[in-house]
Amino acid sequence: MRNNFDPNQVSLFDPGQNRGIPRERERVNRLCHIYNNITSFDNLLLSWQEFLCGKRKRKDVAEFSVNLTDNLVALYGELADKTYQHDGYTAFKINDPKPRNIHKASVRDRLVHHAIYRILYPYFDRKFIYDSYSCRIEKGTHRAINRFSDFGRIVSQNNTRTVWVLKCDIRKFFANIDHLILKEILARHISDQDVLWLLGQIIDSFNSSRKGVGLPLGNLTSQLLINIYMNSFDHFVKRELKVKYYIRYADDFVILSGNKQILEKLLLKIEKYLHKKLKLQLHPDKVYIKTLASGVDFLGWVHFSDHRVLRKSTKRRMFKKMVNNQKNETYQSYLGILQHGNSYKVRRILDETCKKYNTSKNKFVI
Repeated sequence: MRNNFDPNQVSLFDPGQNRGIPRERERVNRLCHIYNNITSFDNLLLSWQEFLCGKRKRKDVAEFSVNLTDNLVALYGELADKTYQHDGYTAFKINDPKPRNIHKASVRDRLVHHAIYRILYPYFDRKFIYDSYSCRIEKGTHRAINRFSDFGRIVSQNNTRTVWVLKCDIRKFFANIDHLILKEILARHISDQDVLWLLGQIIDSFNSSRKGVGLPLGNLTSQLLINIYMNSFDHFVKRELKVKYYIRYADDFVILSGNKQILEKLLLKIEKYLHKKLKLQLHPDKVYIKTLASGVDFLGWVHFSDHRVLRKSTKRRMFKKMVNNQKNETYQSYLGILQHGNSYKVRRILDETCKKYNTSKNKFVI
């Protein structure tokens, strides 16, 4: 078991050595002495309780629960002795809305993911820029699209000027995350070598097209790691490029400006940074510059100067699902989505669809 924790250490942050030498802003306040916090039995138990939400009836979770105490003790021992090794993944595909390859880790490994996330997320969340909205508490798609509307009004000066939008999408984002670059970024923030070892076990447990590249869609840690990976790019856009109206959600990001030529110049610098620093490329078919008045497709909605409407493909998928699954919960969830845009006609069609196909007592009656 690890017993090198300094009892005089009050803070979890390492102010660093060689104080007389200037250091980069990202290297200040590095996390240290947190391995015991992550791998403690109390943290594993709390992580298990959080992990259980909505999963109690699943077969693999139920099997792990049968001998919960023994499993937790065994996992705690492996982490304490640093003999822990991440298992493989179960792969499957989903189509929502486009085909995606999902890789599911074992219950034991997902528990470790939760234990890591509980400790690291609060620290890294403070490092992220305000307008990064993916997989963060009190953020998400709805706040991102509302922010987009706010930026549109500001840049257009209440719809009195033309707004140009640079819309970008990173090609095969999760599949092209470079392990070495990610580990180097983590090392700038974390001085605890045991934590870096544990993160390395998770990062190296998956490879996409080639060794040393890719993160699995499905891991809780992947959600945090992609934001850490892209954080340097976010700060590059805000600090070096001096972009004021910038929003990023995972691999999608937009920049708003009143000048098209400025956006064209920014695009060249963005492509160069992503390729050189992060080994990422923009999707050639999903990068464009157009006016807000002509409609900008972002996060499932098509945004205009004074309103937004649901994307056509999203509407078709919604109606199809309602025909096949007309439960009250499904209907209410779609109403919750539609309230975030101009969707009176869509709601009316949705109601008519439910009435038309209500053929059984198990279906939802409007």
